[in-house]
Amino acid sequence: MSFYRTTLESYATLAAQIRRQFEMLAPQGFRKIKRMEDGDEFELDSVIEALVDLRSGVSPSEKVYWRRNKVQRDVAVAFLLDMSASTAEAIDESRRSADDWDAPDDPLEYMFWLRTRRGEGVRRNYKRIIDVEKESLVLLIKALETIGDKYGIYGFSGYGRENVDFYVIKDIGEPFSDKVKRRIDKASPLQATRMGPAIRHAVSKLEKQEARSKFFFLLSDGRPQDRGYSREGVEKEYAIHDTRMALVEARQKGITTFCLTVDKEGHDYLRTMTQDMGYEVLADIYALPSRLPALYRRLTL
Repeated sequence: MSFYRTTLESYATLAAQIRRQFEMLAPQGFRKIKRMEDGDEFELDSVIEALVDLRSGVSPSEKVYWRRNKVQRDVAVAFLLDMSASTAEAIDESRRSADDWDAPDDPLEYMFWLRTRRGEGVRRNYKRIIDVEKESLVLLIKALETIGDKYGIYGFSGYGRENVDFYVIKDIGEPFSDKVKRRIDKASPLQATRMGPAIRHAVSKLEKQEARSKFFFLLSDGRPQDRGYSREGVEKEYAIHDTRMALVEARQKGITTFCLTVDKEGHDYLRTMTQDMGYEVLADIYALPSRLPALYRRLTL
C-alpha cells in the first residue's frame, strides 16, 4: 500500500485539483424535461401553443407537461496498463526505440535477461516508466471514487501466444480496498508487449457491464511487440494489425476506445492501429498524471 499512499502525498496539490474537477462531473440532482404527455406540472409555453392550435382549428399536442428527471452518470470503463519489460526503463532512457531494447530472441536467454533486469529494478534509485503509469492510475482512482463510475484496471504483457499475462489490479464491480492498493504496489514490468489478446479479454469484461456508456483506455509505452506474433519478417506489421482488429471489435460492441502512449514515435504505428479511433502521443511523460484524468473527463462528459 506504500506506493498508493506515497503517490497521494507526493501529488497532494494535483490530487486535490483533479478531485474538484471530477466532482463537477457528479450528478447534480434533477433536470427539467419539457413537452411530456404526463408529468409534475403544466409547462406554460406548451399550454399556450396548444391553446393557439385549438383556436386555429389544429389538433393540439398533448405534450403539455414537464417533469423532473434524475440526472445520473451511467459509465463503465476498463483501463489496460502496459506492464512489458520496456516499462522498466529509467525515464531518462525511455526514448530508446522499442526495437532497440536488447532482448535476446532465444527463449531461455530471454528469461535469463528478464530476471537480470528485474534484479536491477530492485536496486534502482530512479523513476521508471511504469512508476509514472501507476502514479497516474492512483490519481485517477482517487477521482473516480468521487463520482461512482464503474471501472476496472488491468495490466498485461506476454511472451508468445501461449503465455499472455493478464494482471487484475481492480476488477470491474470490485470495491476499492486495501487489496487493490497492494496490487498497485506489486505491479511491475514483466515480459513483451502482446496487446491483442489482453485488449480482447479486458473488453469481454467491459461488455458484460450494464452501462449506457462504455470506454476502454490503453496506456502504453510503445508498439505491440512479441516473439512469434507471425512468420519472420512481418511480425511487427501483424502485431499492429492484430491490435487494430481488437480495437475495431471493441467499437463494434459499442465501446469507445482510446490509446494513450508515452512513446514519442507512437504516431508511426498508432495512426495505423487506431485510424478513426482516438489516440494521443504524450511528449512529456511527467505530464501523464495530470493528462490521463483530463482525457477521461473530456471523453466521458
